[in-house]
Amino acid sequence: MKFTSASLLALVFAAWTPSPSVTAFSSNIAFVPSKVSESSVSALHASVAEVEETASPAANSAPGDRDILVRAARGETVERTPVWLMRQAGRYMAAFREYSNKYPFRERSETPDMAVELSLQCHRAYGMDGIIMFSDILTPLPTLGIDFDVVRGVGPVISTEIRTEDDVSKLSDPEQVDFDEKLPFIREILTRLSTAAEEANTSLIGFVGAPFTLASYTIEGKSSKACLATKKLMMADEAETNAAMSQFLDKLAVMIGRYGCHQIECGAQVVQVFESWSHQLNPRQFEMYAKPAAQKAIKIIKDAHPDVPVIYFANGGSSYLELQRDMGADMIAVDWGVDMAQARSILGEDVPVSGNIDPTVLFGTKEQIEQAVRDSIDKAGGPGKHLLNLGHGVMQGTPEEAVGWLVDECKRYRGKDTEAS
Repeated sequence: MKFTSASLLALVFAAWTPSPSVTAFSSNIAFVPSKVSESSVSALHASVAEVEETASPAANSAPGDRDILVRAARGETVERTPVWLMRQAGRYMAAFREYSNKYPFRERSETPDMAVELSLQCHRAYGMDGIIMFSDILTPLPTLGIDFDVVRGVGPVISTEIRTEDDVSKLSDPEQVDFDEKLPFIREILTRLSTAAEEANTSLIGFVGAPFTLASYTIEGKSSKACLATKKLMMADEAETNAAMSQFLDKLAVMIGRYGCHQIECGAQVVQVFESWSHQLNPRQFEMYAKPAAQKAIKIIKDAHPDVPVIYFANGGSSYLELQRDMGADMIAVDWGVDMAQARSILGEDVPVSGNIDPTVLFGTKEQIEQAVRDSIDKAGGPGKHLLNLGHGVMQGTPEEAVGWLVDECKRYRGKDTEAS
């Protein structure tokens, strides 16, 4: 049976009772949604399960599509250029907004039925070469005792203060975190998405935030233009008057590495590490703080799961791409601030790359979008030589058909020689 967005939403809203906005969370327990009747939960679960069964039928994909993204992320040359998009599960989709306008972020991301549905919507619509779990880079912070909320119109808000070595020492031991106990919803979400991905003949992508990015969010307490509190701690650390920054990054690196392993053990076939705040760093700061912490997290993942590819993305870090050659990741995702051909030249042919179309191109014409796809593929070395993505996430307000044009052109394009003939 094929569900339409309207019929699915009718089932969801009939089954689910809205909860009040989330205002506070305990660091010792996972978020618990508002109570619903047993029959309502069963109805919602059944509706999502049926949708999972129809997710992007494998009949529309070639036999090799199941692992084409995984193989590309390992650095293999593949039969065509695979594609997925950062924030492909997002508010540009009307079906997604039906949830985001009704439920708080953490309720959506920590309730398996909703998280699974939001992860699958875009794949059903556009057929990317991977399904990425709908979640957030801040999701594992409560495992260390760090409280956070995501407030509509504001973004992440973190109440736990980190300023001193004593503040860091009070955080939980990252080596002892039981992710199934603290974040029980992750295993269910990924297990169900793994089944859906297999049935849809595609790959499942997990992701984590890099240590510096999570440290900065926590220290600043919210998004920040100057990142001043974080930089003050970095300078105090360098002056050897307060080691809180180094100690915090070390704890986060261990937790993030173990969290990435947990996602793999729950079904993720690729893990992307998001350094979302690298634009706040100059090359020296990146090399002293963000890089070694990210390397440690990546090493934990690769030591435990050497065959699972890890992608590293430093948003705003294209000014120091040369420092990213030895991250320990299998692939470097490139932001839109550098030409792909130049990025290839800086990183070298032996470093697999992902990216890097400017997200604003998706507000252009069909012809402009298709040309941007071809340019990115050609500059990366030709079809099958990289993993196509945007150089940042899909923006809110992006026309839905534009995403389809990008994905379709990427799957269609076989290179300049083929076009000429």
